[in-house]
Amino acid sequence: MSVSFEAAASAVRDALTDAGRGLVEREAMVELVALSAVAGEHLLVIGPPGTAKSEAVRRTSRALGGSYFEYLLGRFTEPSELFGPVDLRKLREGLVETETSGMLPEAEVAFLDEVFLGSTAILNTLLGILNERTFRRGHTRMRCPLRVCVGASNALPEDDSLAAFADRFLARIFVEPVPDPRLEELLAGGASLWGEGEARSTSLASLDVLAQAAREADLSAVRPHLAHALRTLRSAGIGLSDRRAVKVQKLIASAAALAGRSVPTTADLWPLVYAVPTKEAQALARDVLRDLLAASENPALAAAALEASAGPRARAQRIATAGKLLLSERPAQGDSEALAAWRLKLEGVAREMDAGFSPEAMPEDLKALRAQVSAALVPEASMGAPGVAA
Repeated sequence: MSVSFEAAASAVRDALTDAGRGLVEREAMVELVALSAVAGEHLLVIGPPGTAKSEAVRRTSRALGGSYFEYLLGRFTEPSELFGPVDLRKLREGLVETETSGMLPEAEVAFLDEVFLGSTAILNTLLGILNERTFRRGHTRMRCPLRVCVGASNALPEDDSLAAFADRFLARIFVEPVPDPRLEELLAGGASLWGEGEARSTSLASLDVLAQAAREADLSAVRPHLAHALRTLRSAGIGLSDRRAVKVQKLIASAAALAGRSVPTTADLWPLVYAVPTKEAQALARDVLRDLLAASENPALAAAALEASAGPRARAQRIATAGKLLLSERPAQGDSEALAAWRLKLEGVAREMDAGFSPEAMPEDLKALRAQVSAALVPEASMGAPGVAA
């Protein structure tokens, strides 16, 4: 049965919401894995050990469906550990063929931790898989079903040869340990994952529908705005190679598809920030492109759009998503401790709305949600307990 464009966008959006639940400060990373998968490009994650990089990729892979391969590379990692061993039966016949079952050449989503520690032989073979989706080794030649490879490292490489390899990862995100104010959320979210059942997942058919829509998208209306953004970056000393500038259009078209839009608009320009190569340059890009990215919004990729643009529409969308989810998870009336904790979280959402938007500037959908939040807090306020007034 074929999947409609609208149904595919909705299915992927719901699956990503489940995948990001409990992953504090990693929601944007989850969304960028999906964005890269739809675009057919690759994502590089830079951050210290222990920052839930692998967990975020695993959960996103389960959400998207398809086969998954994960490996931690080291200085002495052998090519056979990633690509598979030589087939000994064929070797006796004089053929050097690789048994790829369950290995990277047959994966649809891959996560390679410490990717820059791979040997020259590994990185050269990886280039063929990443660029051409083709695995070549000995007499083995095969097409690879890879949709996205996520590479992770503690830092960007300084060696020129490794930097050239890193350039094959179009999107980049830089992660840090969870900040002090959100440690309670980190502890609660981490604990919730221990006993978690299977999260909701979509099918590769939905991903294929969105990828096809992205490939067929008409970018003519948004292309002048992208060119203006690239000129603005150049004037600020941020240069993107011609290859990256051209390929970022795939991320923009894919962001539109995931948002349920068949035609990209200026609301979909925000992935450009993630194509900027370094953390410092990304911060500068957010600043110099602030006005151009103010219209950014994406219901499926709200956290990534917000982090890229810091725009009011993206911020409103992220708050609305969090508020609606919290309202839907109201504990039973008799559970006083759970209700108290729930109301505290709800108060936090209300305070974020009020701090981020003046009453006259608050979007209509956020105003409606603010009224729902106030109504949910009225019983507590009427009993004399602290609450948030409407």
